[in-house]
Amino acid sequence: MILNPFQNDAFNMVSLTQSINILPNMYGRCEQLNLFPIKGVSSRQIVVEEQNGFLNILPTRPVGSPGTIGSSPKRKVRTFTVPHIPHDDSILPEDYANVRAFGTENQIQTLVGIVNDRLQRMKNKHDITKEYLRMGALKGVILDSDGVTVIYNLFNEFQIKQKSIDFVLGTSTTDVRGKCMELLRHIELSLMGEVMSGVRCLVSPEFFDKLTSHANVKAAYQNYYAAQNMLGGDLRKGFQFGGITWEEYLGRASDIDGNVHKFVPAGEGISFPEGTMDTFRTVCAPADFLDTVGTIGQPYYAKMKVRDFERGVDLHTQSNILPMCARPSLLVRVWSSN
Repeated sequence: MILNPFQNDAFNMVSLTQSINILPNMYGRCEQLNLFPIKGVSSRQIVVEEQNGFLNILPTRPVGSPGTIGSSPKRKVRTFTVPHIPHDDSILPEDYANVRAFGTENQIQTLVGIVNDRLQRMKNKHDITKEYLRMGALKGVILDSDGVTVIYNLFNEFQIKQKSIDFVLGTSTTDVRGKCMELLRHIELSLMGEVMSGVRCLVSPEFFDKLTSHANVKAAYQNYYAAQNMLGGDLRKGFQFGGITWEEYLGRASDIDGNVHKFVPAGEGISFPEGTMDTFRTVCAPADFLDTVGTIGQPYYAKMKVRDFERGVDLHTQSNILPMCARPSLLVRVWSSN
């Protein structure tokens, strides 16, 4: 009797979920900067407490348990739903037709390789989506894949007006260093007990070129370039001026209709503090499977189902993530009006 090789324990939900969570990450500057650490929760809804612009994610409790106690009547509590992001694919018999030595260990190993390759492709799409959502949280407005539908506007949710600084880079006499000081002072005053190691600004290529060619910046950029060029560095990955690390950010991706969305709009940038303790995080909720109810959420989940008449298998992956900024007042938009 010929057995379906995908009935092996190597392809159950636990094994596939473990596999997709250890596959290498291929996308994401936010991931490289470790800006949004993962925090797993056991519910699809999270309760967020706000006080003077600072957001606290409260722990979930069993039904009937006493709630957390707020120390000030001025605090506001809101509930957010963690977005559900499913993605499906399939493996057909012809994809593994040349490895049909049933009952051998090598066959299982080869099939695991095929499944992992497909999971990697699927994970890459989840990763770029995660970067897109995290950049949305950095801008304070988390958008759906169409680039229009608002999932959450953190400034509107908590009645916080975003700080926006026009660097006026088209005017040669603009005091760019003074603009940097304005930005730094705003962030420092908005920390509200938080700490930071510095300020980084991810900017579009258009803004980066205007900044580095400005009359009051050009000399500093050329000197910095000369020093870094000896070390083979790329200044687009971090040019320090005015106490800020300026970095050109090229992140973009296509939606399912083929429309390309830039994660940072042309001519703009977003500044934020680095080295904080709990300002940024990515909340992960559990999958909508029977066997994951009430468990702590993971970044990715994967399951496999054999098709009718064993004509291949369907792969299902999902992530349930919500990037959050606990202090939206720290997010400063930079732009140039000319």
